[in-house]
Amino acid sequence: MKPYIVCHMMQSIDGRIACDMVDKISGNEYYTALDSLACSTTVEGKVTLQTHVTGFEPCPVRDAVPVGHEEVHVAEKAGGYEVSVDSKGTLAWTAKNCKSGKPRLCLLSEDTSQAYLAHLRSLGMSYIATGKGHVDLNRAVELLNTHFGVERMAIVGGGKINGGFLSAGLLDEISIMLASGIDGRIGQPALFDGIAERENYLPFKLQYMKSEVLENGVVWIRYRPLF
Repeated sequence: MKPYIVCHMMQSIDGRIACDMVDKISGNEYYTALDSLACSTTVEGKVTLQTHVTGFEPCPVRDAVPVGHEEVHVAEKAGGYEVSVDSKGTLAWTAKNCKSGKPRLCLLSEDTSQAYLAHLRSLGMSYIATGKGHVDLNRAVELLNTHFGVERMAIVGGGKINGGFLSAGLLDEISIMLASGIDGRIGQPALFDGIAERENYLPFKLQYMKSEVLENGVVWIRYRPLF
């Protein structure tokens, strides 16, 4: 059984999601809406965490021997988690940057080194290692439910992790907050990005659910993907 999964994002009207930009065209509407979605577990991708939490220097624990099999470590149980997706196990977590209001839980592939997993255990961090070459997202969300009791979770960026969950057919809802502003810069991240083009390509279709206008002219639109 998998959790109910919502992708919840704030974007400019040209579909860009860079935090340094959306912070300038919106207020606290994003977080108020996130609270109302009742998703106590949130998921972020590697680049977002490198940018805002760990920095881009890789973890110095670089033993090349991979774990090579599925492994789950439950450091603690909680009502919600801050989940990171980091296929190769390179994010440089320390005791300082993994302290937050909720426990950190890492999603990794089976290519992650045994030494990196030992490093996470030494920090008191939970993890799931599943999938060859990359995180098996379908299996990972089942394990999140089974071992950690996650029933609802929100994917909160960036564009590639949003795209990964979309292309895996795992999203139950897409919650978009459209702020009154334009980014327009070249190379800025898009709401969904990095999806490989498929044979006989067709876009992902959505079913409209509801919308409302919030403070600062932010329009909150909710969709259901039609997989």
